Amino acid sequence: MASTPTPNEARKGQTAAPRPRATTTSWRVRLALGLLTIVAVTTVYFTNRLLTDRFTETTRNRAELRLALYSGNLLSELRQNAIVPQLLARDPTLIGALNSADYQQSTQRLISFVEEIGAANLILLDRDGRAVAATDRNRLGSNHRTDPYFIDALRATDTIFTVARREAGGFAFTYSRRVTAGGDVLGVIAVEVDLQKFERAWAGISAAVLVTDSAGQIILATEPRWRGRTEEDALARQTPQSAIERAIRATADWTALPADAYLQGEGVMRLESRIAFRGWRMTSFTTYASVRERVNGVLALEIMGFAILLALAFYALSRRSALRLALFARESAELRHLNVQLQREIAERKRVQEDLAVAEQTLEQSSKLAALGEMSAAVSHELNQPLAAMKTYLAGARLLLRRNRPDEALVSFGRIDDLIERMGAITRQLKSYARKGQDAFSPVNMGDALASSLSMMEPQLRQRRVLINRVVPPEPIEVLGDRMRIEQVMVNLLRNAIDATKSEREPQVDILLSAGETATLTVRDNGPGIEDLDSLFEPFYTTKQPGDGVGLGLAISSGIVNDLGGRLTARNGQAGGAVFEMQLPILDEDADKDKNIAAAE
Repeated sequence: MASTPTPNEARKGQTAAPRPRATTTSWRVRLALGLLTIVAVTTVYFTNRLLTDRFTETTRNRAELRLALYSGNLLSELRQNAIVPQLLARDPTLIGALNSADYQQSTQRLISFVEEIGAANLILLDRDGRAVAATDRNRLGSNHRTDPYFIDALRATDTIFTVARREAGGFAFTYSRRVTAGGDVLGVIAVEVDLQKFERAWAGISAAVLVTDSAGQIILATEPRWRGRTEEDALARQTPQSAIERAIRATADWTALPADAYLQGEGVMRLESRIAFRGWRMTSFTTYASVRERVNGVLALEIMGFAILLALAFYALSRRSALRLALFARESAELRHLNVQLQREIAERKRVQEDLAVAEQTLEQSSKLAALGEMSAAVSHELNQPLAAMKTYLAGARLLLRRNRPDEALVSFGRIDDLIERMGAITRQLKSYARKGQDAFSPVNMGDALASSLSMMEPQLRQRRVLINRVVPPEPIEVLGDRMRIEQVMVNLLRNAIDATKSEREPQVDILLSAGETATLTVRDNGPGIEDLDSLFEPFYTTKQPGDGVGLGLAISSGIVNDLGGRLTARNGQAGGAVFEMQLPILDEDADKDKNIAAAE
């Protein structure tokens, strides 16, 4: 039933109307900000990837070029000094000095060669390994009999290259060759190559450089502590205090590529080049610092641009928020007033709902009394017959007593007593039906309830001569509920069936009580059927003539069955007529005992 909105409800509707639009706008703004953020992150991500790859490739190319230049310079220095021992071993002045043991001019001659050749040091050794001439005068008279470059040179016919570890650190690189005359070995000429000058030159760049021999031993390096070690050992010695610290340092810059190696906890680019000299290799480690700086510079500009856009967006939002705050401040007083009125209406509606519940109970009882009133006509007809018979029996008994025939009079009194019992049974059924239902549920035998309902409807059934076909199983079927309310539903279904067969010559009502998953009572009539099944259980819907009913019986019956946890349905039969089914949960004795035990605990 439609209700007219109150003025308060109308004001609520007018006040709350703009809020969906504000919510929609806020949702769109959030979506736009989210899309802008996604575009910013995506742009920065792909820009970082592209620029990092590009600048890293540039840095790698420069490092490769630098490595090729370093290795070429080193190889050139080695080859330039490799020919010097062969030339000096043929110098007649040095050969004559060794033969005559007169070395006064030998040192000066070696010094003149050093200036032209550019070697680190030249040493002339006699056959006993004693330094008889040297560009470094401090080394004159020193004994080199056990040095590898002296021993190997005496044994070989060609120039010997020797790498020896110095006591002060580092390595000495020496070319040596024996000096012969007429098949006799006179001594050895040694040329020390100055490769440390390359280390000093490499130290001025940002990359770390090392040179390893064929055995993998580091012989030249920008880091002095690396000399004499393998590359793995050298890198391990440069590890920070812990692996966690190294991981933090290596991943501190999110623009860095996967590192080839780690130096002092920082990921570096490792490049290796082969030197065409005795299996030597040169390795360089270049940091990503320049790559990071250049990439981060571009990314900073992009992020700044997006930050400006976001700032403008937030500024616009703040302006709109200020306007909304002003609007909300104006509406807040009205909303508080409406809130007070709403609380009052809520309290009033609770009271109305309580009154409605009482009214529903009263209406249910009124429907029952209405059915009782309808049955009263038939009941009065049933009572008139026993009363007329009783009057006849009393008159006959009086006559028999006058004629002194007491035995026959007692028979009449017995018949009168039977009629009184019959009248009492009819009135007891009506009084029981008129009572209100119980508050608590109890087990109800559906067969007994059906028998009681048929007993109440017996006068109407006789008056209209309705044929009742009843099928009830021999074993009892029990449900948990209120017997009075169940009987009220059964009486309503029987009344509707009887009313539906008014126009039939041979009215018939079939009643079937069965038990399966539920206790099902089926009432089928041979009337015209139901036209509108959808509206059948709605209040005040009826197909009866005015004055015969108000349309509340089925609505109340449906509510009763639903309260009992069951279902009331209606349909048209295949052979005609209407079919009503009441389904109620069957009483489970074990479950009911468990519930009672749990309630007791």
